[in-house]
Amino acid sequence: MNFATPLIPATLIRRYKRFLADCQLPDGREITAHCANPGSMMGLAEPGMRVWLEPNDDPKKKLDYGWRLVDHENGHFTGVDTSVPNRALRASLEAGEVIELADYETLRPEVKYGENSRIDFLLTQSGLPDCYVEVKSVTLMRQPGLAEFPDSVTKRGTKHLGELTKMVQQGHRAVMLYLVQRTDCQRFQLAADIDSAYAAAFDQAQAAGVERLIYSTNISPEEITLGAAIPAA
Repeated sequence: MNFATPLIPATLIRRYKRFLADCQLPDGREITAHCANPGSMMGLAEPGMRVWLEPNDDPKKKLDYGWRLVDHENGHFTGVDTSVPNRALRASLEAGEVIELADYETLRPEVKYGENSRIDFLLTQSGLPDCYVEVKSVTLMRQPGLAEFPDSVTKRGTKHLGELTKMVQQGHRAVMLYLVQRTDCQRFQLAADIDSAYAAAFDQAQAAGVERLIYSTNISPEEITLGAAIPAA
């Protein structure tokens, strides 16, 4: 997935009210960017960090910039926009790049199911059970090389696991896909100390037949693409 508009570097001044971030542009101007991330962004919102912003000239948007990346200045990046994984993953699913799901030819995003929920992707194919795919963006790293989810309590995420379990019980296929949006991680685990209810719900879902997939991403200021599968720790 290529960014629609070339990104520009900036320095983070502060993130506040969850969805706002004040940044300083290279010419010294201070602007406010939209932060499309409802999580805690633990370790990713420290003042002085180098970030990448996407400008826009859409009159319908209140802010002229969107915060897309954290640049760790060591060759690695983290994608902080939680809407990006679905866009990047859709292209990969349509191209058959997720091997475990490559047999499905029809993809529908944001399909209503369960109790007032929407599944990120519903995959269908004649002769195969319908496949419900829920996607989570993973950005937390507290130990070198180890990606963790979630970075804050997520009642919504716990609900999604319950919905996926019900789909399996109805004879469908259900997949929880964790997309690691940082390039410095090679392993993954659930952050049970942050949200024990989510971790317990995942164990129950997996025991019921919900599948887990974990994929890395390739990230640069030009694009974000699907990387290789990575193992659970």
